[in-house]
Amino acid sequence: MLLELLSPLNPAPAVWLQLVVAGVWVVGVIAIAEGLNLVGKAEPEVVRKIVHIGIGNVILLAWWLQLPTWMGVAASLLFSVVTYLSYSFPILPGVNSVGRKSLGTFFYALSFACLIGIFWPLAPQFALLGILIMAWGDGLAALIGQRFGRHPYQIWGDRKSLEGSATMLLVSFAISVLTLPTLPGGLLQPLLIAAIVAIAATLLESFSKYGVDNLSVPLGSAAIAYGLVQIF
Repeated sequence: MLLELLSPLNPAPAVWLQLVVAGVWVVGVIAIAEGLNLVGKAEPEVVRKIVHIGIGNVILLAWWLQLPTWMGVAASLLFSVVTYLSYSFPILPGVNSVGRKSLGTFFYALSFACLIGIFWPLAPQFALLGILIMAWGDGLAALIGQRFGRHPYQIWGDRKSLEGSATMLLVSFAISVLTLPTLPGGLLQPLLIAAIVAIAATLLESFSKYGVDNLSVPLGSAAIAYGLVQIF
């Protein structure tokens, strides 16, 4: 809905300019996070979520700049390789300092490649939906749960909180409402789809281990939203 009120740049900037702008955004977010990690002014989880949310927003920049599909996939795959290597080498110490066994950063980058490759040419709003739910929903859920979680629960040994899960649910619903296309049935259908997507995203996040939610949440959310839109 919101995306239909906005419009990407037309004509699209030159490819080199698109790459520079997107690259500056990503490098800037990582530099801020690593700087905070070096000076020790922020908790490790806060540093990670700065990157988690900040880099997720690059998908909006890519959509606005009309980034070509091949470039988005190639850049995401390259970042996937870098993040995977960072688990063995001190490339991104602030980003990967989670204190637990997790491939979340690698899955995060890989989800970009998958969603851009699948949806970008014909239906980019579903790529935006999946990535923004992963970035904002999962990111804020972790921060709220860690800071304000008073009702914990465990699934497969992973500690969660009702406050964090509620945050995931509400943020996922809001993002879905803002990114879903207008349907012939009016407002009720997008609200229903958004509610289903939000519940599914929250369950996927709750039942994940080893950071796989950074892949299951965006892909699952986008696939469910796309399928329901086709049905309606």
